[in-house]
Amino acid sequence: MTKTVAIFGMGYVGLPVARACMRARHRVIGFDIDSAKIRRLRSGFSGIEDVSNEEIRDLLTQGLIATDDPQDLSSVDTFVICVPTPLSDSGGPDLNSVEAAAELISQRLGSTREPLVILESTTYPGTTHEVVRPILERSGLTAGSDFSLAFSPERIDPGNKTWCFENTPKVVGGLTAECATAAADFYSSLGVSTVVTRGLMEAEMSKLLENTYRHINIALVNELSKLCHELNIDIWDVIRAAETKPYGFEAFHPGPGVGGHCIPIDPNYLSHRVKTQLGRPFRFVELAQEINASMPSFVVQRAAEILNAQSKPLNGSRVLLAGVSYKRNVGDIRESPAIPIAELLRASGCKLSYADPLVDDFMIDGQRIRKVDPSVQEEVMWDLVIILQEHEALADFLARIPKESLLSTRGPS
Repeated sequence: MTKTVAIFGMGYVGLPVARACMRARHRVIGFDIDSAKIRRLRSGFSGIEDVSNEEIRDLLTQGLIATDDPQDLSSVDTFVICVPTPLSDSGGPDLNSVEAAAELISQRLGSTREPLVILESTTYPGTTHEVVRPILERSGLTAGSDFSLAFSPERIDPGNKTWCFENTPKVVGGLTAECATAAADFYSSLGVSTVVTRGLMEAEMSKLLENTYRHINIALVNELSKLCHELNIDIWDVIRAAETKPYGFEAFHPGPGVGGHCIPIDPNYLSHRVKTQLGRPFRFVELAQEINASMPSFVVQRAAEILNAQSKPLNGSRVLLAGVSYKRNVGDIRESPAIPIAELLRASGCKLSYADPLVDDFMIDGQRIRKVDPSVQEEVMWDLVIILQEHEALADFLARIPKESLLSTRGPS
């Protein structure tokens, strides 16, 4: 059955959902308060790696409505909230965008029979019931009887060529069993398999468990990489050997820190919730955060050691950062460890530049860092090139750099 689906947030989460809905022949309204983003979408520019510009143009031709006008949100059957939830100053999630989306939805809930509202934005357990539900019920309708309310955490992994929205199971939790069934039926209409939890908070907590698991294991291997450096042990060879075990071990790899919209952010929601509701710390999460946040300083320390071995100080050295996004082959710089690394290097007096074909501008302390075109062989060489992300597009460029001038945070130098 064809439905009208309104998706709030046209970014890394919302666009793949919109594409899946269009492929299932639903009518789709993509809403975003960022007028510039909507203009780019209307002109056929995706802005993310997982949905191509060609796909956006095709979706527009097929009837995708991209809008920043709330008046376009009419006769909607299904509302899907995919807005960002950054950290607030208090350490919990900033729910302003979620609340604003819920307010818009509350004004339109009565336009169709049996409407469905799904929150996909990552947050702490209790948000859907305690924050979203009261706003929606300002409509005069009651959740669970007049409309269905569910939480289904996004599982988008930007740049992953194997796992995408369509072939990754969706966890679904409902306010009632009937709400969960309505949400599961919606995702099933998109060809997506579902896993139904006992309730809303189990679904909300499952997302935090997934990302906290990664956060803690990344911290473990980052701490181990520091120890191995001091003990003169090759951490990469250690991991290569350990991952040959066919059971009981999953390989995680050290890096310059954690970045993106999930790993450095989401576990803090859980830590904040435990502290505010239970009055005690979530020690594993807080320790992992401390370790991962220390990695940029460790990278700069290693850079200083390499330069000192060549009788060069950090002050005045020409340092190039290769790959400044938070993830390989993705142009997203949110929470990228390249940012604190660049700040520390600039504070040490380095002459800084960067090479990243996926990132147009890299600003540090309000100043634009000089961008190097990796396709051009520059006459000026660098005292040190720090590899932060091994983008495929940088492979040829990095192959031209002498090994003695390289510091790789992503593998053996």
